Amino acid sequence: MQLRYQFRVYPTPGQQIELARAFGCARVVFNDGLRLRQQAHEAGEKYVSDGELSRRLITEAKATPERAWLSEVSSVVLQQALADLNTAYRNFFASISGKRKGRKVAPPRFRSRKDNRQAIRFTKNSRFKVLDNGRLRLPKIGDLQVRWSRSLPSDPSSVAIIRDAAGRYFA
Repeated sequence: MQLRYQFRVYPTPGQQIELARAFGCARVVFNDGLRLRQQAHEAGEKYVSDGELSRRLITEAKATPERAWLSEVSSVVLQQALADLNTAYRNFFASISGKRKGRKVAPPRFRSRKDNRQAIRFTKNSRFKVLDNGRLRLPKIGDLQVRWSRSLPSDPSSVAIIRDAAGRYFA
């Protein structure tokens, strides 16, 4: 069973800029993936695979001068944005086919810069680390100060950084 704990995070002003950059890059990759799948559907082409999306929107996009800024954030954040898109599509298709219980799920929508909640996720292979001094080390962001309200029962498998509408950060 997976548990999710939420702890308050206090990034420095420089780290807030890096987090805003990561939120923006993840949003752009998510929206590009959604746009690519919608265009393929409208053109009558087959469903664009996850590997194809990752190759076109992350690997090849980093090589272009228009999207070179995607290299400034951890690639795991971008990959997880595409994984979120895939989960949204899977839930939508399961909902309309009747495999998912409950009310119908709407198709994925584009993410806005003005959304109340912004989130990015780091997985174990991104080499995030909970340090002995109580800080959380994230790649290309640095050591974040965390208010640990309880001890962790084991090493976390992933860390999601969330910014809410009030500007507070949580991990």
